[in-house]
Amino acid sequence: MDTGKEVEESSTAPILESKRTRSNGKGKSIVGDAPPRAVVVTTKATPLRRGGAKKGIAILDFILRLGAIGSALGAAALMGTNEQILPFFTQFLQFHAQWDDFPMFKFFVGANATAGGILILSLPFAIVCIVRPLAIGPRFLLVIIDLVLMPLVVASASAAAAIVYLAHNGSQDANWNAICQQFTDFCQGSSLAVISSSVAAVFLACSVVVSSVALKRS
Repeated sequence: MDTGKEVEESSTAPILESKRTRSNGKGKSIVGDAPPRAVVVTTKATPLRRGGAKKGIAILDFILRLGAIGSALGAAALMGTNEQILPFFTQFLQFHAQWDDFPMFKFFVGANATAGGILILSLPFAIVCIVRPLAIGPRFLLVIIDLVLMPLVVASASAAAAIVYLAHNGSQDANWNAICQQFTDFCQGSSLAVISSSVAAVFLACSVVVSSVALKRS
């Protein structure tokens, strides 16, 4: 009887030992082969970083758009209210300079006022780009608007700058006299309006570059 029990104990001992060894070895290998969770976290964080960068670009474009609006409308207001009457005049002759006496200045006022109005209407699309930085449609529309308005503002500023140059320096070949020695306030107002319009053109150019970068990163 004792011999049988010893045989059973000796026979079951290796089995238990083998099970314990197998569970320890295989259990550790299974846990060691599990994929790390850091890979999943890195994959999910990548679009968030891209969305954050696009949101920053959209905010910068919104600020540039506000600057262009202020500069364009300021230029139109400065030129549209620019006039000067000299204190000396006779009964039949009055020395008066006004912006609408020059066709180029009329074009200048109309172009800058139009650009400022359209830029105001484009602000809701710029806000949409901030809220949804990955949206391509509103960003593409803003690029088209800026590409149309930028040459319009540049053309108006160039045309007005030519008239301001003639007012300051005149032209001996065309026998045109400089009038800025008499109409100092009028020439100063015209020069400030041209500078403001040029600043608006710079803002629009920067906005085009920023929007193009945002489209390229999408």
